[in-house]
Amino acid sequence: MSGELILQNLCSPIVLAFVLGAIATLVRSDLKIPEQIYSALSVYLLLAIGLKGGVELSNTSFSQVAWPMLGTLALGVLIPLVAFAVLRRKFDRANAAAIAAHYGSVSAVTYMAAVAFATRAGDNPEGFMPALVAILEVPAIIIALLLARKQGSRDLGPALAEIVSGKSVILLVGGLIMGLAAGEKGFAPVAPVFKGAFSGLLVIFLLEMGMVAARRFGDVKRVGGFLVTFAILAPIAQGALGVLVGHWCGLGPGGCTILGAMAASASYIAAPAAVRVGIPEANPSLSLTAALGITFPFNLSLGLPLYHLMAVALSQRS
Repeated sequence: MSGELILQNLCSPIVLAFVLGAIATLVRSDLKIPEQIYSALSVYLLLAIGLKGGVELSNTSFSQVAWPMLGTLALGVLIPLVAFAVLRRKFDRANAAAIAAHYGSVSAVTYMAAVAFATRAGDNPEGFMPALVAILEVPAIIIALLLARKQGSRDLGPALAEIVSGKSVILLVGGLIMGLAAGEKGFAPVAPVFKGAFSGLLVIFLLEMGMVAARRFGDVKRVGGFLVTFAILAPIAQGALGVLVGHWCGLGPGGCTILGAMAASASYIAAPAAVRVGIPEANPSLSLTAALGITFPFNLSLGLPLYHLMAVALSQRS
């Protein structure tokens, strides 16, 4: 892996903001971002992703996006099934399904960081990538709930309603529809807010994420070596699969990097909410510690350069 690429990523404002937030928590600083501001930032970022993706979709033919969509859907089905089979070697059905739901779904923040990384590397990704985020968000959670359901006869309705009505799905899908309807011309008046300010506000959001993740660091030693190993190896395997699928679907190096990062990421917004309702017997500290305390920092620091390297290597071979 290119040392220069890793250093460039580690020195980016996004990663440095995450590190600063983690340090602030570890040294018990009084630094805090009010909950209302954190919540408003998450709403802004998700809506901005959806809007920009919708605008790009309005300029994209169905033939261009069809295969990437199918490939993403396949990832959303395959990853939780494989993750569940691996996790069952150590965990009961409920906890294996809950963790598989987190790793099959997608982290929107990792997606944002991947877009910033690919753009900084000079590989501008395809504009319809936000549509793939929405596609990858839901299937894994549904599959995991079905896998857990074999243990009992619980009703899936409330959990599915939680997924569909969750803010991440509402904002991503709603933003996509808004952007698609508005098009380039309609989006132009609000572009300075939803496009121009995006990167700066993402840095503030990552500062908060660093603080949140650091609160989980203490739990890492309690989740066991198996889960720690899984939380590092799973994103590498899933990321490689995502890059490969992206390449097969015709994405460029930027798009492959982002799809790899999406496949490698673990959800900590939509999945926890759905799992809490659908698999209440699962221990949330296992999935959240693995997703937020291990996999997220790994992807942010080393994963993104790794997936980019894979994407570039595949591109150069074809």
